[in-house]
Parts: sequence; C-alpha cells; structure tokens
Amino acid sequence: MKVSYYPGCTLKTKAKHLEDSALASLTALGVQVGELPRWNCCGAVHSLADDDLIHHVAPVRDLVRAMNEGSERLVTLCSMCYNSLARANLLMRHDEIKRKTINDFMNEENDYHGEVEVEHLITFLRDTVGWDNLRAKIKVPLSGMKIAAYYGCTLVRPKDVAIEPPHGRVMNEFVEALGAEAVDFSANTVCCGSYQVLAHPDVVVDVVGRIIASASDGGADALILSCPLCEYNLVKKQGELLQQQKIARKLPVFYFSQLLAMALGLGPESYRPDRNDAASVEFLRSKNFPVGSASVQP
Repeated sequence: MKVSYYPGCTLKTKAKHLEDSALASLTALGVQVGELPRWNCCGAVHSLADDDLIHHVAPVRDLVRAMNEGSERLVTLCSMCYNSLARANLLMRHDEIKRKTINDFMNEENDYHGEVEVEHLITFLRDTVGWDNLRAKIKVPLSGMKIAAYYGCTLVRPKDVAIEPPHGRVMNEFVEALGAEAVDFSANTVCCGSYQVLAHPDVVVDVVGRIIASASDGGADALILSCPLCEYNLVKKQGELLQQQKIARKLPVFYFSQLLAMALGLGPESYRPDRNDAASVEFLRSKNFPVGSASVQP
C-alpha cells in the first residue's frame, strides 16, 4: 500500500517527533509513504475573508502537486495542515468563481477541481489500516496507561472538514487499539489558545489550566494530540501553571504517533522521547519504555 504524504513546515523542525514516529509506524504497518515533491507551507491558517484568495494559493498548489503525482488522497499529520488543505479543497470543489480565479492565477500549474481527498492519519488508521489490523501488529500493548485524547480546534471545526461528528470516538478508539484505557474529558475540543500565546499569554495559561485540569480530573496519566501549536502551549504553559501553584504536577504530553510507535515495539530512535519535556520522559521511564541517552527538553 502506498500513500502520498504532506509533512508541512513544523514537522521538519520543532515537531520532528511527530513526523519521525508516524513515518516509522507506517513503515512497520506495511504502508509505503511517498512525501509530496516540491511541497510548500499550507499557510497554517485558513483565510476566512471572502475576497482574500491569494492565501488559498499555497494549499491549492500542494493539492495540485498531489494530483500531478496521480494520488487520489493526501495524508497529513498536523491538525492545522489538515484543516487548511481540507478547507481549500472544499473551496475548489464547490465555488466555481473562486476556483476559476485561483486556477487562472496559477497559470503555470494544471487546473485543479478538487480531485484529491485530504485525510488525517488518525482516520487513515481507522478506515484503511483498520483497528483490528492495527491490534494484530501491536507488540507492546500500552496496558495500564490512562490516556486522554485532545482534539483541539482544527480536527473538529468546521463541521464540513471535521474528521468525525461532535463527540465522536476515533481518538479514543485509537487509544484502545494500542491497549491503553481512553479517558473521556470535557475539554477535549476546547481551543488551547492558539496564536494568542503571543498577544495574550495570560489567557493561554488560563485555558491550558482548564484543559489540563479536565484531563487530570478524569484520571489521565498522559495526554495525546496532533497539533504542534497545541503541543507547544500545553507543554510550555504547564510550567507557568506549576510555578503559580495552579497545578500539582505536569501532565505528560505526547503526539499520538509517538504512542503508536511505542506500541508497535519500535525503539526510541523512532518515537523520539528526546524531543519531549522532562515530565513526559519520566512517565515513559516509569512505564519501562527506553528513552535513549539524548538530553531531554526542559
């Protein structure tokens, strides 16, 4: 099985542990991954202005690249990349006037009409690999772990590109397929604060506190996610909450693909604990998972 893959910018820098663990896991599952050639940044945030078409060019150009490769679908890992690509795809499928304007502007590219499906890895695992097939590949079940799955905003909003309906269970089903216990918590789709971490950091500290408290109150040992910005906010702002004595301990945070690689029996060179914070590394040690010799992030 071969799939086209869009990495996005952050997975090549700050979020290497998301990409490395996902690609190693897909190889272990027998999936051949072809990284999209000449990909560019998706734009990170989907433009909501009706008269702002230039910011849709970046994601559409990536979709053109996938179409030119003969790909029927494009798999993503980052929640924000998924959201930007999927929404641009809908625009090109359903808005004839804007589609023509964008295609005319990209006059050196082949015209695009929405031929490619955009898919997040979590639904690819459910719908193409299948939970039963995934369970059969598990070598180190994550039994004894209580994991809270955090969606954030861009996997479930807006509903036209949501990976599942509100209050769905795909992330919980993923956790359970790995052998862990899925923890439900009410703040699993509450925005982490996103880029407000720059303009209003205190607001982000407050909302992160709400998310962490909700997951902890539910009995979670750790939290998983797929958005690099969410990961930044939920890890970094916990340090401030700890200093302010608003939380008793930091809740470990991992990319969902890291737990996948661990459950598949892959080594730390694949799930990259050296990219996690100290609390997350200590959690892995407490569960007898090797963490390698590299120094951990503070």
